[in-house]
Amino acid sequence: MLTTIRRAEYAELIGLFFIQGAAMGMWFVPLSAVLDAHGFAGIKPFAFATSAVAAFISPLAFGAMADRQASPVKVLRGLALATALAMALASRSIQAGWSTWAVLACIQLHALCSAPTWGIASTIVFARLEDAKKEFGPIRAMATVGWGGGCLLVSALGADHSTLSGYGGAAVWLVVGVLTFFLPALETPKSAENLTWTRRLGLDALALLRVRNHRVVFVTTALFTIPLAGFYPYTPTHLRDLGLQHPIAWMSLGQITEIIAMFSLGALLLRWRLKWIFACGLAFGVLRFAVSALDTPAGLITGVILHGCSFTLVFITAQIYLDQRVDPAWRARAQALMSLMNGGVGSLLGYLGTGGWFAACTPDGSTRWPLFWGGLALLMAVVLGFFLIAYRGRSAGMGGQPAATAALR
Repeated sequence: MLTTIRRAEYAELIGLFFIQGAAMGMWFVPLSAVLDAHGFAGIKPFAFATSAVAAFISPLAFGAMADRQASPVKVLRGLALATALAMALASRSIQAGWSTWAVLACIQLHALCSAPTWGIASTIVFARLEDAKKEFGPIRAMATVGWGGGCLLVSALGADHSTLSGYGGAAVWLVVGVLTFFLPALETPKSAENLTWTRRLGLDALALLRVRNHRVVFVTTALFTIPLAGFYPYTPTHLRDLGLQHPIAWMSLGQITEIIAMFSLGALLLRWRLKWIFACGLAFGVLRFAVSALDTPAGLITGVILHGCSFTLVFITAQIYLDQRVDPAWRARAQALMSLMNGGVGSLLGYLGTGGWFAACTPDGSTRWPLFWGGLALLMAVVLGFFLIAYRGRSAGMGGQPAATAALR
């Protein structure tokens, strides 16, 4: 693996994913507990839904910029600085007890800045790899290590319920910005095409949905995100209800299995059909919610552990799928469209839907956890069934990258 790119460059890409993962984890995972501790429990579904709203707006626009107008490295640098400032502002608004609308506005600003960063960082990494199937998994695992490390740092500082987690995450985002100065520059394709507003906003990426298997992958991951949206906001609450302290540290167990799955993904991609890797990820998702519905510490922790396998086999496989089967000139927009479908469509429906479902399962102030998690398990089973029926694979006319390219012309 190290022979395909310079060792120093390889270390830089690992560092990028590690630090960015830590910054994201330090904000996203403690957010539920922080809002509870500062009297904003009622806005949790809306606070988490801000990332979905942002995913409809910024990823495609910045993905199009990275494909056509500016180096992805420079785009990521500007977004990292903006995200750091917005995260600090959002933490300050929660700490100072600003009005509900002001807090939501600050959280939304942070989401708008951070939403495109993952797709652009992935584009930067993919561009430097010779064999993404073998190399991306281990490098991507470093983001999970960083995410878990950020969560453990939050718990070690006793900041599980404190805005200190947000301020720390903002500082780490500044480090991401600094790191971009050490990344290899990527040339931006010089296109002679007329940059209409549709192209500037990246809306032409919707043409990817004309290819059947592309469409199935995009839709499946979006549907997968809907029940997944109930994992981070409500698992910490259930852990506390079961008497388990330091919920953020317990949640990091999912990152351990995520790392193991990522290091195994390269071998799986060489031996298994893509369809069955996706199917296994979705099946792990069904099992995760089913064991959580047992309403026992062992069952819930098992569900947390299974989360890592499910997440990797669906989302990371989907990213590799796009890198392998979409023309290079469209890759940033393809990753951005994935962010829109998952972080936008899926997350918006998921956070609002699971928020309503949670309220329905808590009619008298006491949550009926078996009903809550059982409903999500049933929904995940429906997603699995849809994918098995709809996805056809290369042999059914996928045609690989050339066919995907032709469909976009």
